[in-house]
Amino acid sequence: MKVYQTDEIKNISILGSSGSGKTTLAEAMLYEGGVIKRRGTVDAGNTVSDYFPVEKEYGYSVFSTVFSVEWQDRKLNFIDCPGSDDFIGGAVSALNVTDTALMVLNAQYGVEVGTINQFRYTEQFHKPVIFVVNQLDNDKADYDNVLAQLKDQYGSKVVPIQYPITCGASFNAVVDVLKMKMYRWKPEGGVPEVLDIPEDQMDKAMELHGALVEAAAENDDALMEKFFEDGTLTKDDMRAGIRAGLVNRGMFPVFCVCAARDMCVRRTLEFLGNVVPCTDKMPRPVTTSGEEVTPDPNSPTSLFFFKTTIEPYIGQVSYFKVISGKVKEGDDLLNADRGSKERLAQLFVVAGQTRTAVPEMVAGDIGATVKLKDVRWGNTLNGKGCDYKFDFIKYPDPKYRRAIRPVNELDAEKLSEILTRMHEEDPTWLIEQSKELKQTIISGQGEFHLRTLKWRIENNDKLAIEYLEPKIPYRETITKASRTDYRHKKQSGGAGQFGEVHMIVEPYYEGMPAPDTYRFGGQEYKVNVRDTQIIDLNWGGKVVFVNSIVGGAIDTRFLPAILKGIMARMEQGPLTGSYARDVRVIVYDGKMHPVDSNEISFMLAGRNAFSTAFKEANPKILEPVYDVEVSVPGDYLGDVMGDLQGRRAMIMGMSSEKGYEKLLAKVPLKEMANYSTSLSSLTGGRASFTMKFASYELVPSDVQEKLLKEYEASQAED
Repeated sequence: MKVYQTDEIKNISILGSSGSGKTTLAEAMLYEGGVIKRRGTVDAGNTVSDYFPVEKEYGYSVFSTVFSVEWQDRKLNFIDCPGSDDFIGGAVSALNVTDTALMVLNAQYGVEVGTINQFRYTEQFHKPVIFVVNQLDNDKADYDNVLAQLKDQYGSKVVPIQYPITCGASFNAVVDVLKMKMYRWKPEGGVPEVLDIPEDQMDKAMELHGALVEAAAENDDALMEKFFEDGTLTKDDMRAGIRAGLVNRGMFPVFCVCAARDMCVRRTLEFLGNVVPCTDKMPRPVTTSGEEVTPDPNSPTSLFFFKTTIEPYIGQVSYFKVISGKVKEGDDLLNADRGSKERLAQLFVVAGQTRTAVPEMVAGDIGATVKLKDVRWGNTLNGKGCDYKFDFIKYPDPKYRRAIRPVNELDAEKLSEILTRMHEEDPTWLIEQSKELKQTIISGQGEFHLRTLKWRIENNDKLAIEYLEPKIPYRETITKASRTDYRHKKQSGGAGQFGEVHMIVEPYYEGMPAPDTYRFGGQEYKVNVRDTQIIDLNWGGKVVFVNSIVGGAIDTRFLPAILKGIMARMEQGPLTGSYARDVRVIVYDGKMHPVDSNEISFMLAGRNAFSTAFKEANPKILEPVYDVEVSVPGDYLGDVMGDLQGRRAMIMGMSSEKGYEKLLAKVPLKEMANYSTSLSSLTGGRASFTMKFASYELVPSDVQEKLLKEYEASQAED
């Protein structure tokens, strides 16, 4: 493959719901581009895109696949993305390094929830979108209905470039209203006959052609003026107008294909080669310091790594985009994130697992290299005179969590290594070694997502694992003030131990006034604040430690020991052993011994005094509550709302968005354990949701009582 220049390179993501036929379309593009000699199928498990064992086993895409096609003196870099919401990370990565999105729709189902979700990301990243209606040979294909759904969802910006003469088993021709020709295929597809538009289709074709001309003109002032003067535009003018419309998202062209029979794939590639903007015409990436970077081959070299895979017999394959400059085989670059030096011994253009070596790549191109020492996804490698650093890929928050452990406890370390490697391949798998819960927690985008991870570990790494219900990271706090004192005294020959601490504890909230006067048991306690420490806790919330000792009752050198004892008890609350938070502790008096007092004595006295006071301050359990946003078709709104209310959800609001209802709710994490599975079951997979931590809230009294009993039972077993 020759070295293509920046103004000859186009980077395109292939998006769409599961079952829309993205992998089959990719296969047809590779065939038409001469990259492969024979088209594979998903059923046969021999496609270029789905080459990992888990993808062949389940028949769906798990990872995004990079491939390139040379077409009309242009290099078209594609990234075929998984369709399932559970593997959205691949689409997010791809959209950050490509310039245009090809959104594939199933001609039977039209605009699906996956379409809507992925389109939102194109909106977020401001990427041009071209709709491709696929599987027009399906018996239930309905192009007109799909087009109506698109227009209903995305408005007048949806503009057909083509329409089919018929749908279903007889599909073999489309009318192209840009070229004003009819394309007709033999049963085997491939190269079409290019014919004049039949008389009975001319009125419809002229109407759509007029709409296309008008839409193209609207995106360029000069073209609009020319359109008003001449009443039409040339094909080149229309291409320029469509290109402008794509860049500013003022137009979403619609194409027709039957990828399985290789019909209209060649024409789609032709449009991509002629009309889709090259990478130098798109918005510039921005460094972490806010500097906009132009894809200039003559600038210093900078590469951004957006994906890694681990492949048999090779090891790590690292995929990158050349942000600026040029990169050549043997170049030495510096990792801006990790400070290490790397040599790129080989550069490859890839088509799935097939790699073709190239000597050089220039700004805007996408490629791969192997066996780097210390490069991860999200890293930037720079040449001399360049200090760029990029951090523009932000993945969605996880929705599904499970505790994971090896069946054989001796394999714990091996499992940890595997999970670290898995995270490098798919950053939306998050791994947490929870000291608090004493569990390894794996979080992902759904049950499907985690089931896939389990399959890979058990089949590829031959390690038996099991998933468990994850424990909930509860918190404990107090709801009223209490006072106590505690004396620690120990004498067993030689130097003894003595420390006495008097303290008041009370609930703490941000901005509360300094302590003053308290009454307990009819007695008044006046507090004179000498020093205050506000400590941010690693697990959230604060503890405020107030020194109110007068007259030297306790030497100041023992105060850190008292605080240490309090902190030890904060790590294991008295109700359920959970972390405590949001407490103010006032040490106002005590006693010490000239010989027997020491740090250990006051640490123990402080710990026990705090424990007693905490228990007498009406302690309560707090639970993590999440903001949940559900996007659901109106038909299922009642069922979904009822299900949420059964999960102790508080509905915060509702809104409509182009045929879908959006529900906002606050839901306890405890109730979200199997929500992704339940929501899919309730709505036939047509709804989606996001969740994000909101706050800790008091659990209801009946839930607290249940948790206390469970904790007591677990302590008895131990």
